[in-house]
Amino acid sequence: MSTPPAGHIELERAVDSITTGRRHRQDLGDLAPLIESIRRNGLLQPITITLDGHLICGARRLAAIRQLGWKNINVWVRGGVSDRLGQLLAEQDDNLLHKPLTQLEAAALYRELKALLAEDAARRQEATRFHTADNPDEDGGGNLPPPQFEHGKARSQAAVMVTGRDAHKSLERIGRLQDLADDESQPETVRQCAVREIEQIRAGGKVYPSHQRMNAELSLAELDHLAADPAQPDELREQARREAAQVRVAEHEAKARELEELAQAALARVKAAKTAGRRPKRPALTAVEQGDPVPFPLSVFTATWDDMTGWWLHYDPEQVGPALSEEQWTLFEQTIAGTIAFTNAARTARQANRRGEGVA
Repeated sequence: MSTPPAGHIELERAVDSITTGRRHRQDLGDLAPLIESIRRNGLLQPITITLDGHLICGARRLAAIRQLGWKNINVWVRGGVSDRLGQLLAEQDDNLLHKPLTQLEAAALYRELKALLAEDAARRQEATRFHTADNPDEDGGGNLPPPQFEHGKARSQAAVMVTGRDAHKSLERIGRLQDLADDESQPETVRQCAVREIEQIRAGGKVYPSHQRMNAELSLAELDHLAADPAQPDELREQARREAAQVRVAEHEAKARELEELAQAALARVKAAKTAGRRPKRPALTAVEQGDPVPFPLSVFTATWDDMTGWWLHYDPEQVGPALSEEQWTLFEQTIAGTIAFTNAARTARQANRRGEGVA
């Protein structure tokens, strides 16, 4: 018989009497190797349950045992984790030691842990406020242990517990997408965009580009609202429609960062015109025909070149040259030639502007 950890006892338990309840892990992965290992070597480490038979650690082992048809197994029974926070902490510990959670599973566990950690810290902090030095045994928290988690840092603490690092920004962004998808007060286009981005993440996509595309869709929804608002001047409504149309032309060819910048810049222009209470100026490019280059704001240009600073230091030309296909090499040379021509034209304009300002 294995030796249980401190605070546990080992007992035999009927498999059917163990309940799993609601857990954040939805994908147990390929159980075949685990089933074969248990069939061959037995259960090397018992699963852990609460006193009332609720599973704490070992969801994959329990699923494998059920597939093997076992009726009874040895379990470790642990007290003191019957409350929801204790169960989540135990589940999180089990997750770190075994198959990693998906991004969506991690976000769901993070959200619940964050709320419970904040509540626990706030409750303990509130209780200790009534403790006095003159009467340390007085009811009101004088004998409560200090908070295990620091009040006000629940987001970072929960993220570290779930992922092993402070990834709360990424987890918060997933939660925001889920909130938008479920929010019936949002326009249908916003909710559909949120659902699409969640599916992208579920399929292994990166969170930040989804966050940027969602921001672009929210800006577009606000432009659409202004364009349809009869309380707004006709000129403003027309500008909102025009700005939204230009952004949508760029949707299929702009990167997520560029699309976010375009949409936010378009919304900012309309809001500025609305605040000024004047007739909005018609932009030089009032429409973009399908297939024509999409004009991007200066902020996209600077962000692009910030990202490319020193790019040539990270690649070996002797490796890149032979590796590119003919099509890739042609595109690369066209990009370089276009960049050089653009640089020369921009330099000429810059020098002319400096001469006009009297700069030597």
